[in-house]
Amino acid sequence: MKEEPFFCSWSGGKDSALAFYRAVQMGGRPERLLTMFDGEGDRSKSHAASESIIRAQADRLEVPLVIRRAGWTDYKDEFLSGLEEIREAGIRTGVFGDVDLEDHLKWVRDTCAEKGMTAEHPLSGMSRKEVVEAFLDAGFRALVVVGQDGRFPTGWVGRPFDAALIRDMEERGIDPCGESGEFHTLVTDGPVFREPLPVRIEGTTERDGYTFAKAVLGE
Repeated sequence: MKEEPFFCSWSGGKDSALAFYRAVQMGGRPERLLTMFDGEGDRSKSHAASESIIRAQADRLEVPLVIRRAGWTDYKDEFLSGLEEIREAGIRTGVFGDVDLEDHLKWVRDTCAEKGMTAEHPLSGMSRKEVVEAFLDAGFRALVVVGQDGRFPTGWVGRPFDAALIRDMEERGIDPCGESGEFHTLVTDGPVFREPLPVRIEGTTERDGYTFAKAVLGE
């Protein structure tokens, strides 16, 4: 990826942040972030981060943000619309944080190909434990902001994503990478951030089988 301009599929969580970081380490030039939001509100898909928080992350990464809003039925159409806008800026490479789920990897590759773009997966080939260790070793900080009820303890939502949490998850048999949707994270600092993101957790809410942290920007 030496000197290659790229966009990053940005969820706001640990995997997209580590993929972004590794792409930069490989010599890539980040030119855009692409974030998909729910069609009915201002929350990012799956991670449920507010638009103000995602924009604050983009500001600290110093990379322009492209947003698309969609339900699951029109997700691909809106994703392709985002790719088209990015392609018009002369960017032909996308960076994604998928690890080892082949259906996810294939969907991304095939969908990017529809716009004549190439998908790069800097985390592919790493074990799930290697991913979380690399994330923490690089100096990233994150909070758990979503937990799937019955698969992730409700009381752990809002905790820092750190070595202590990883030990607790492993003792419970929970995948510390959360690749099957057991939990999602929000990155608040790291080597690619200009400055930390001031986020505080103001309780949790429960809906549709998930527990969500109320993450708000601080001063």
